[in-house]
Amino acid sequence: MCGIAGYVGLDASLQHHKIGKMLDIQSHRGPDARGTSFFEQCALGHLRLSIIDLTEGSNQPFCSNDGRYTISYNGEIFNYKELKVRLESLGCKFVTKSDTEVLLQSWITWGNDCLSQFVGMYAFAIWDDKDKKLFC
Repeated sequence: MCGIAGYVGLDASLQHHKIGKMLDIQSHRGPDARGTSFFEQCALGHLRLSIIDLTEGSNQPFCSNDGRYTISYNGEIFNYKELKVRLESLGCKFVTKSDTEVLLQSWITWGNDCLSQFVGMYAFAIWDDKDKKLFC
């Protein structure tokens, strides 16, 4: 499974060292890609074990099309293909074949209620850079 890391607080954008150490400790969890995203009040890190959509476009932290939301996610949403079809019927557009993008778009569309839609096992954090809020 992938590894995720995060830091929330003042000057989070300066926490490169802390996020790096968090990822180093769990490096065995994600040999395929390593990524970080830094904001003024939040930093997210991710180690990827590629299973679904092996392309670089699905690397994390993963950002929404408009750049407002960023997710770091570990796990699997077993029903992500069905959810993607539902979301597409609502007008959502996707650029990857990943369950990460479906999870993020589900949260954007349904908010906290998205959790009741998921069948799987997962942990994730989503940073809203407009409202400066973290959902975990």
